[in-house]
Amino acid sequence: MKRIIGAAFAAGTVLASHCAMAQTSGVTLYGVVDLGLRNGSGLTSSNAPAAGSTRSLGSGIHTTSRWGVRGSEDLGGGAKALLHFESGLNADTGASANATKYFDRASWVGLQGGWGTLALGRQTTTLADAISPVDPLAMRFASFNPNIGVTALSQHGLGIQYGSAGATSGSYRLDNSLKYTGRFGGFTARAMWGIGEVESQASALSSHGVGLAWAADGFVVSGAYQSFNDTNKRSLDGTTLGASYQWGSMRLAANAGRNKAETAAGRFTVQRVLSAGGTWAATPWVDLTAAYYKVDRSRTGAADDGYGRLVAFAEYKLSRRTKVYAELDNTRWRNGFQGAANKATATGISAGVVHTF
Repeated sequence: MKRIIGAAFAAGTVLASHCAMAQTSGVTLYGVVDLGLRNGSGLTSSNAPAAGSTRSLGSGIHTTSRWGVRGSEDLGGGAKALLHFESGLNADTGASANATKYFDRASWVGLQGGWGTLALGRQTTTLADAISPVDPLAMRFASFNPNIGVTALSQHGLGIQYGSAGATSGSYRLDNSLKYTGRFGGFTARAMWGIGEVESQASALSSHGVGLAWAADGFVVSGAYQSFNDTNKRSLDGTTLGASYQWGSMRLAANAGRNKAETAAGRFTVQRVLSAGGTWAATPWVDLTAAYYKVDRSRTGAADDGYGRLVAFAEYKLSRRTKVYAELDNTRWRNGFQGAANKATATGISAGVVHTF
């Protein structure tokens, strides 16, 4: 009887312990819905160069529309288990943003402790992580923002899959990757390894990256380097370094990015992005943001080209979760970057609403 009572007491203790831990665990459903009316001259509805004008109802002009799930479990001793799934949305049509990957933005599980966080799965690269705190537009208008598209390689325009991105259009996120993030005082260090999973070719589609950021007293410095291989083991190397400063109601930011890709034997494409801008909280309800991006491209056997892009946002906060915005942009293509049949200057104007939950 004593043994039975002792076993029951032990089982009750374990159950109580698990219940207590479960109380500190949870799953959070979250999302963003952003829709805006847009008129573009010299741009298509997807903001590619064009000969004419287009009117559209666009998703993600201010903030990319998405929904996701985050979860954590307290393992005791300061350790946690983490999970994160996130899917992009075309809110104007109700379709997934990615036709081949449902959780295209995040799909990972990890462990976290005093030593840092180790995540395994599909996740952003060190370049994407480094851009986030120092982009002059604060990551607005992702499909049109050169720091996201070119510096962080979301839309590198090379038509080749570099790294385990699962697509030939960009390498902003990688499948089958491991990423370590450690925070030590004001410093944040990152290291990433993307596994190519190509049989008998260990380096094909593989990727390696490192990043380092420092933050103190409103000042942030953030940089990263990442290298990607294609199936022929040709490389795409990207670097970024930037800074931002929050001074009262004003945030200023600037960044420099560069990437170099071997697109064929002996043929290279080099892209550079310089950016600067700021956000002024004019009132507790109104934010005004403006940023300029200069993009240069050089290719083996072709003339150098590029473009300059100015983007401005005005936002009015209706509540903590809902805001309305107006956006203006101007793009001036150089040396025929846009294609011979398209306008040399493109302009756009947008107005919309964004709601978070």
